[in-house]
Amino acid sequence: MAQNGAAEGFWLRAEKQVGGVGRLGRKWESPPGNLYCSTVVDIRPGDPAPSSLSFVTALAVHDMLRGQLCAETPVLLKWPNDILVSDAKICGILLERVADKVVVGIGVNIVSAPEVPDRATISLRAANAENEHDASQILADLIPRFEKRLKQWRTSGFPSILQDWTAAAHRPGSGLSVSDPSGEKIHGEYQGVTEDGALRLRKADGTLIVLHAGDVEMDQRAAG
Repeated sequence: MAQNGAAEGFWLRAEKQVGGVGRLGRKWESPPGNLYCSTVVDIRPGDPAPSSLSFVTALAVHDMLRGQLCAETPVLLKWPNDILVSDAKICGILLERVADKVVVGIGVNIVSAPEVPDRATISLRAANAENEHDASQILADLIPRFEKRLKQWRTSGFPSILQDWTAAAHRPGSGLSVSDPSGEKIHGEYQGVTEDGALRLRKADGTLIVLHAGDVEMDQRAAG
């Protein structure tokens, strides 16, 4: 649809998916009841780097969840584009470039959480049993929050988005385990992100490295 001219602001929601895909080509389980949606963002002259839309999207989902959960429930952003509730994954985000557009895919666990090897998952219903909102209601809450963050990205620039993302993310010194694109697992301490959103990781030997891609897990061993 993006290739055929779907304009910015268009949203598509699926009741379920039979071929859902996550990061690194992983299969994404998509049973009925959860939120599976995509939207289109036009790439305009003067826009920040399209890849930084993952930070925009993560912030929008974070804003939405903060309004759907109890005030004391912890909601944490994890590089590069995960959202954790009580240290368990509740959302997945995937960006795909289509000519001069970016399709932003968002999946939020509402009524059920898929089992993911070596990773805790949670649903909105499990995190707040009193919240009975369905996928359409959650999307209605998410859309204006995404539009607000997208406007901030365009008018104030990526540094403004990155500042807000950093405030909602894991703290510097947190232990992280990163699997780089080659499959090598690197342990270290989170040292924030660069101006373009790359991960800064300090290894056990004191070396500071910068990673632009990778699969990240919280790692208490690395912090110890």
